[in-house]
Amino acid sequence: MLKKIVAGILVAVLAVCSQARVEAEEINIRELLPVETEGADAPDKNSLYAKSAVLMDADSGRILYEKNGYEALANASTTKILTCILALENCDLESEVTASALAASQPKVHLGMREGQRFLMKDLLYALMLESFNDCAVAIAEHIAGTTEGFAVMMNDKARELGCTDTYFITPNGLDARDENGFHHTTAADLALIMRYCIKNSPKSPEFLTITGTSQYSFSDLDGSSYSCYNHNAFLQMMEGALSGKTGFTGTAGYCYVGSLTRDDRTYIVALLACGWPNNKTYKWSDTKKLMNYGLENFKKVDLTQIELDDARLTPVSVINGQSERIGGATQVEQLVSEADGLDTLLLGSGEQIEVNYELSDRLYAPVEQGDYIGRITYTLGDEIVRECRVTAADTVAEIDFAWCAQKVLGLLWI
Repeated sequence: MLKKIVAGILVAVLAVCSQARVEAEEINIRELLPVETEGADAPDKNSLYAKSAVLMDADSGRILYEKNGYEALANASTTKILTCILALENCDLESEVTASALAASQPKVHLGMREGQRFLMKDLLYALMLESFNDCAVAIAEHIAGTTEGFAVMMNDKARELGCTDTYFITPNGLDARDENGFHHTTAADLALIMRYCIKNSPKSPEFLTITGTSQYSFSDLDGSSYSCYNHNAFLQMMEGALSGKTGFTGTAGYCYVGSLTRDDRTYIVALLACGWPNNKTYKWSDTKKLMNYGLENFKKVDLTQIELDDARLTPVSVINGQSERIGGATQVEQLVSEADGLDTLLLGSGEQIEVNYELSDRLYAPVEQGDYIGRITYTLGDEIVRECRVTAADTVAEIDFAWCAQKVLGLLWI
């Protein structure tokens, strides 16, 4: 009789285990809605003087407008924004810089330094960015890297690190140059990217903004000779919120400019290359204002963290072969949205919209641990994912095993 009871219990346990295993269903993968954008009236490309132009959202790095923005062109003294930020990041501002013969031989515009003349690095950076002195750029580069060639390696390495795709620098001051690897150049898109780093992402951004936002600066060399510098970035007085910038000109590059503006918690960068030749010095200001106003009037900041999620997509997920309170009971686990990567805010133009896409498993297989991956929620603008949230299991669910089945069967026998 005892053997029959034991055999019956075993049969019951095996039946419960078999019944508890449910056939798997297919996983539901993202459901995408069509993208519908109605871009606001952007400046006619023929209305801009610049051969190459970019308007960038400095917070996200997204290019909001471009005209030949990826064309490689000489960029003159706009190069000096990278020279400045590398100096800020790599040396003591109170360090002593001695002018070499090469530095003293640089053409105008220059401070007129003499070979052997000594300066503080801090003072040379103000002279570099306010007056655009070519000799200061060479003295700074040689102090940091030993040679201008060594400094050019640092510049190009940094450009690649920042994601520049078509930039090649030979000189620290942006004077026209060519070597066996090509000519000194960048693109408007890359130049805007470098400016974004200088004003937003570098650990030395505050110092960069202080220098480039100064209207006048006076200093002396270490022997007592006095100098005064005046900021030639006229855009600082042209628009409310103008933040920083750098002009440039060579015979090959024409007039160039890169500048930034911040207003109403939005920051824009404009980069212009080949924006006229003499006597068209003011073209760059016209283009800059036109692009900045386009950004201010047509783009609004959207808080992606405030976009409501579809609760119907985030209901508890079935767990196959998971232990439950009773035999045959459904086992589920709550979904937890966490670990957001990407942007919290984004500038959107008229008609642009963020789409929320769900890539979620509709079932899991026991055992499930708290924090196990269920899927993700992506926020897309067009084809680009701008934000992503990880969806995980909120609880732990153990796998059905012989011991659990036996416990449940025995519990039924003693009810």
